[in-house]
Amino acid sequence: MNYERGALERPIQAVILAGGRGTRLRPLTDTQPKPMIDILGKPFIAYQIEQLRDQGFRKILLLLGYLPHVVQDYCGDGSRWGIDIHYSISAVEDETARRLKIAESLLEPYFLLLYCDNYWPMQIEKMWLRFTDSHASAMLTVYTNKDGYTRNSVRLSEDGYIETYDKMQKSSGLQGVEISYGIFAKSLVEALANENVSLEAALYVPLVQHKRLLAYVTDHRYYSVGSLHRLPLTELFLSRTPTIILDRDGVLNRKPSPARYVRDWSEFQWLPGAKRALRLLKEAGYRVIIVTNQAGVGRRIMTETHLQQIHDHMKSETEQAGGHIAAIYYCPHDWNDGCGCRKPNPGMLFQAQREFHLDLTRTPFVGDDERDGEAAARAGCPFVRVSEERPLIDYVYQFASD
Repeated sequence: MNYERGALERPIQAVILAGGRGTRLRPLTDTQPKPMIDILGKPFIAYQIEQLRDQGFRKILLLLGYLPHVVQDYCGDGSRWGIDIHYSISAVEDETARRLKIAESLLEPYFLLLYCDNYWPMQIEKMWLRFTDSHASAMLTVYTNKDGYTRNSVRLSEDGYIETYDKMQKSSGLQGVEISYGIFAKSLVEALANENVSLEAALYVPLVQHKRLLAYVTDHRYYSVGSLHRLPLTELFLSRTPTIILDRDGVLNRKPSPARYVRDWSEFQWLPGAKRALRLLKEAGYRVIIVTNQAGVGRRIMTETHLQQIHDHMKSETEQAGGHIAAIYYCPHDWNDGCGCRKPNPGMLFQAQREFHLDLTRTPFVGDDERDGEAAARAGCPFVRVSEERPLIDYVYQFASD
């Protein structure tokens, strides 16, 4: 298949595989199925449903097996979320390909496929654009796993297709983990044999062999209720502590002229209203994180010790003004070092995401130039651009009142 961009309408149906016993979650799953695991007072599946609704999906098909009535009693027809929920129930012993095949008549021409135990902050419009702009028959989301968060299961080709899929994680050179959030055509399911096998064996591996399985690659960590040890981090992520990320120069302090840097504290000048903005953010319950390019270190115009002293003074004066800076991330590399952290690269934003368990799609990034905006777009952050005419304090009133 080779689609012209925009020739297909994006899917409005999501299909959630939710039939397994969830043995890695015992004893929690002795009396309830995995999607009903409580996270901060509500079942995990509620977060998935809310995400799908907010992303414009209007239909959800739940493929159930183990204790299906528990899920049905809670979700009902989906009207409480303003979304239509339907069910396909099969034997607990059924593998994922068989579950999907049994539900074939309920599938839309194109649909999003999820596992019931993963949450990743998708942006479906970007995903759909990548899919329709390719020759792929299907697409799976792949977490890069640069932080060793889990075990790798795929290897990618240079042009972004999955060239090895190994659920047992035994192949060499694996470089990411497939987390579902996949886009599939109903025609693929229609071609499946009616056998009790896994979706990976029946569909993924053949697509890989014919170079038809595209990867949507992300550095944004996913969160899971797939095993007991994942639950604490998932709770931290879904607690959604209000957070705002700020650039430094041009947002908090006067920006030096091009190719010049704030080399010591005597050269640091707060912008009007900046300290007051930091105080208001703290009072409104916002966590403040700073990300800043500091190529002066890499160019040997200043040292990291000098930079740390500047940041220590900056944090101290922020505290004295009633604000708080939770963390400062900086890129010390020179312009042409080819690092992944220098904006417009989004490396620092993803570092903050992992260390503070942020949902970047809900975390505004405030900057003052195009590089900040590009970094925000690549990380999935909402972006706010400030200027001398519209400084940070003007926008803080909006954040503080949300």
